[in-house]
Amino acid sequence: MDEVLAKYIYEMDLGDIQEHKGMSIFPLYSKGDDSDYITLKEALDADLIKITEIDEMGSVPELKVVNRANVPVLLLDGEELAGAKQNRVLNTTILLEQNSKTVIPVSCTEQGRWSYNSLEFRDSGNVASYRVRRSKSASVNESLKTNGVYRSNQRIVWNEIDDMSQDAHVMSNTRAMRDVYESRVESLEDYHRAFPLSDGQKGILVMVNGEVMGLDVLSSSIAYSVLHPKLLKSYSLEAIILEEKNNKADYETQFNGLDKAKKFLDDARLSMESKHKSIGFGCDHRLEGPNMVGSALTHKDKVIHAAFFRTVDSEKEKMSSYQARRRFRM
Repeated sequence: MDEVLAKYIYEMDLGDIQEHKGMSIFPLYSKGDDSDYITLKEALDADLIKITEIDEMGSVPELKVVNRANVPVLLLDGEELAGAKQNRVLNTTILLEQNSKTVIPVSCTEQGRWSYNSLEFRDSGNVASYRVRRSKSASVNESLKTNGVYRSNQRIVWNEIDDMSQDAHVMSNTRAMRDVYESRVESLEDYHRAFPLSDGQKGILVMVNGEVMGLDVLSSSIAYSVLHPKLLKSYSLEAIILEEKNNKADYETQFNGLDKAKKFLDDARLSMESKHKSIGFGCDHRLEGPNMVGSALTHKDKVIHAAFFRTVDSEKEKMSSYQARRRFRM
């Protein structure tokens, strides 16, 4: 692993564990000053960024971004953009250059629509759900290995959204991931209240039912404070669906969460790495290890964003039932 990234993970501090039902979170802290960039939400709210289809006809895996800000803008892996011909999510984290025009790689999260409902994209307020991000990250890693491009396996992304919709008992006219989030608004608000943001917090390491799901951490506590609700929802939605699916009223609270969290960080530092030129500033690192997949963006010897996910460890978990999906879609 890259020395800068390995050192960053090694020096990461875990805050006190927070718990709600079957989900546990360790706030993450890191050394260093906040980075000089703004988030997608801040840029859109200030009308400093414009995101559209690549042309009038559109292209599912690509969008066009015009950044009019005098500072870089951070687009986070998995952030969802709503509107235009169909909703999309970012395939990787990108630090857009100031005053720039960029074509960005995306995946579709609304399979049943290909028609304009707006000319420009807006912030949906969501990051792709944990299971979608995990599978998408693995497929982008594979695409970079084989073709050198930040392309996801779109079919896998759609299948994960269909499986999640089925588990949540949500029927969406356009098979949109966003509809699953909207179906659990009240439960997601409960989780948001249960895991408040701490001063100086830069990330989260998340566990569900005593097992690590993954982590996200940024270089800037200011940027993280903007992204905290989105990232929290990404993991919480999975916890809520598992809670409902397993019909659990009682939760196991006696588990060695700190040891498991530290082991996950140790395993992350030992993961194998490939390095690629980012779409914007910096280098994109793709990371793989036993039962783990991840990515990180570095710029000027600083880790801007890192995300690691626990991968599925059995064929039963890996493969959703085709027949079940077919029944759900009919």
